[in-house]
Amino acid sequence: MEWKPGYWEWAPPPELGGSVACLWARVIAPGEAGAPAAPVLPDACCDLIWASGTGPFVAGPDTAPWSSALPAGTALVGVRLRPGAGGPALGLPLSALLDQRVGLADLGTGFGTRLARRLVPGLTPAAALRLLASEVGGQVRASPADPLVTEAARLLGRPRAEVGELAARLGLGERQLLRRCRSAAGYGPATLRRVLRFRRFVSRVDAGEGGPGSGDLARLAAETGYADQAHLSRECARLGGLPPAALAAQRRPAA
Repeated sequence: MEWKPGYWEWAPPPELGGSVACLWARVIAPGEAGAPAAPVLPDACCDLIWASGTGPFVAGPDTAPWSSALPAGTALVGVRLRPGAGGPALGLPLSALLDQRVGLADLGTGFGTRLARRLVPGLTPAAALRLLASEVGGQVRASPADPLVTEAARLLGRPRAEVGELAARLGLGERQLLRRCRSAAGYGPATLRRVLRFRRFVSRVDAGEGGPGSGDLARLAAETGYADQAHLSRECARLGGLPPAALAAQRRPAA
């Protein structure tokens, strides 16, 4: 099957939903070739990815936009792991992969080495996605997401979440919570809250809000958990690389 240029997402099997956010595929169109595409924005997840011609790698959790230029026709397929699932699945502290793209063979783990041997560059995208989904599925069944970090991410995903109350609510000491969050999700609780709050704003933008001239950025800032519009603007520039209105304009075609 020949895959046309574009981007697709599929829900994971229900039994993997606690660790896997989605399966996805992307094919680079001729017009995108050689120029950086719209950047990938921080989302508190990590992705295991296979790219045609080069093979598999892992995209660690980000704290800034990430962009790359790829040849036309390049196909990428991936499995996106939820916050709290990446560290256990990969068998290493996810903080070691913060803001990095690393070949699976270079991780130095048994799972990474085995998967790198099987996900050879010459596979078809469909075969690579099936193999990746199967291997990751088996891995997250054996090494599921850290339940306390998963719950931390759920609580921090609320607009008015407070980091100071989180450790006591989860029955952990603050240092223990910090250590477990960094290991399983890559971030400490404060950064995890920042990224999840930013994703709430991005989701609203992708739903059609916050565009140029809309006049509703102050409302969006309040509803997504920012202190005010200035707070949103600072965080959007740090995490998204652009002011809110400019980011909304950039994402409008994709939305």
